[in-house]
Amino acid sequence: MKHTLKRQLRKLATERPYQLLATSAAALVLATGAGALVARTDDNLVDAPTAAAVAELRDDSAASRSLARVATAPSSAAPSSAAPSSAAPSSAAPSSAAASPSARAATADPDVASKKAAPKPPAEKVLSYDYQAQINGYYCGPAAVRNALSAAGIERGQETLAAQLGTTFAGTNSAYDTTRALNAAVKGEPYKTTMIPGGSATPAQMDQLQADVVAAISDGRGVVVNVAGSVVDTAGGWHSFPGGHYVAVVGYEDEGRMVKIADSADASYYSYWLSTIDLANWAATRGYSS
Repeated sequence: MKHTLKRQLRKLATERPYQLLATSAAALVLATGAGALVARTDDNLVDAPTAAAVAELRDDSAASRSLARVATAPSSAAPSSAAPSSAAPSSAAPSSAAASPSARAATADPDVASKKAAPKPPAEKVLSYDYQAQINGYYCGPAAVRNALSAAGIERGQETLAAQLGTTFAGTNSAYDTTRALNAAVKGEPYKTTMIPGGSATPAQMDQLQADVVAAISDGRGVVVNVAGSVVDTAGGWHSFPGGHYVAVVGYEDEGRMVKIADSADASYYSYWLSTIDLANWAATRGYSS
């Protein structure tokens, strides 16, 4: 170690003054930089004084350049000053899903918004129909169905309908048969059978007949009623069928409280008016197709 120091001193003694000045300045810069680096807490610069000392002793310019790069490079551990990412969540306006109470109500129950009130049926309506009297004493069923279908613009012969109804010399069995024949001819099979099994109609059954007649006539369809017994029409006409009979309803008045009958039994007296109450009682023990 002593020999090495002596050689360094001899070398310095033999160098020119300007070389000594440059060497001293370089040593001063390196020493100052090394001190500053030691003061920093960056782990990457812990060995900077050792590198400075080696550079000074070896007069190694490459080591000096390396040290300069280490001294000026920013610390890799320094926190970033970049602005927050634009992808970060923002306090945007509330979603359109938070709509008004009325909009939420419509969404919860779409029928409330879309359903329109059904139009009120007219207070009176009489269908245009093509009347035909029954061709024999037991074809009242086929004739009534035929007259009702003609009000909807559908033409059928009594013989054809008799075959569909299962009509015999004893007549047509029940309103279930007339409903079946009517639905076979009318698109959508809108007809249904309503029976009145008691000896007389109840107020509820009278109201039901009134509602059913209004609904069917408003829809352009005649109604077929299976009756038995006797009734007096509004004009005082007497109509008696103890063994049973079929008639067609082709119109109504007074919101269905009065009904127009097309009766195939007598071509000379083929049409008359009845109260719905009287028609309901006339159909007791039987029923109707509406």
